Amino acid sequence: MATNIGTMDSAYFVGRSEILSWINSTLCLNLSKVEDACSGAVQCQLMDAVHPGLVPMHKVNFDAKSEYEMIQNYKVLQDVFNKLKITKNIEVGKLVKGRPLDNLEFMQWMKRYCDSVHEGALHGYNPLERREACKGGKDASRKSSQSLPSAKGAPRAPVNQNVRRQGEPSGKINAHSAKATRPVPNANPAYDEEKITELKLLVDSLEKERDFYFVKLRDIEILCQSPGIEDLPAIKVIQKILYAADDDASAVEEEAQELVFLHQKDEDLLSPIDEVPEERMSLESLKRKSMPNVELDVLASMASSPRQRISESSDVRCSVSSLVTS
Repeated sequence: MATNIGTMDSAYFVGRSEILSWINSTLCLNLSKVEDACSGAVQCQLMDAVHPGLVPMHKVNFDAKSEYEMIQNYKVLQDVFNKLKITKNIEVGKLVKGRPLDNLEFMQWMKRYCDSVHEGALHGYNPLERREACKGGKDASRKSSQSLPSAKGAPRAPVNQNVRRQGEPSGKINAHSAKATRPVPNANPAYDEEKITELKLLVDSLEKERDFYFVKLRDIEILCQSPGIEDLPAIKVIQKILYAADDDASAVEEEAQELVFLHQKDEDLLSPIDEVPEERMSLESLKRKSMPNVELDVLASMASSPRQRISESSDVRCSVSSLVTS
């Protein structure tokens, strides 16, 4: 069963019309928009259709109007998810607002999940009978049943309005025919509704993008207020950029350039320490070791005792006398 699917999955490319037809055919409803299912009752009955008897339908409210009542439906749905160990995150705060994009994405996930359970087979599920146990379920079933025959049994316009009547002048016939063939303006054209829905989806995507960058800027603001770095010049400039109005953009840019100039000036004032190469140090140490230390020898001779001096001189004399006798 598909519980966690990626954003690039084919399930999220299913169109609104296909989602609506799937909901209406599965639950015998007559929804005109996907966001009409924002109360959460439709999602609960879809889970009841694929898992019969698991959803407490007496707790589901099809007549939910306020956000509080809708949240109760989503609590029932969350309990069902917990029983089935489904880790799908339900963004209740966005769904109850009736946003088209959020409700469309959630219903796309619902369709993918229901299709993955028993390959979408409902095994004789009766949605009207199951909905009778819900609050407002009978009214929802009655509205859907009334809307379908009303659409089918709508009165058709007379076809033979332009038929020439006996004994009627031709000029009068032309006037009647002109009135009959005059197009009646449609107050609510279909393309206007589709365009409005597209604009709502665009607004929702822009709001998501706005919220994303707002969170990033808020993180930067919190970081700049951290103790220890809030007094740094760079942090001051960043805060000015965050809080600057459109008219102050040039002033903030000049301050940033001045900060860079001062930073470079401080680097020039700091004189770097010349490092002695390691090869040069090793050569100098070898030279010092090889050179005889004359001063140390002199000091050693001066520090010797008188007896040592006499013994040394006697040794010298003995060596000289032996040389003479030889």
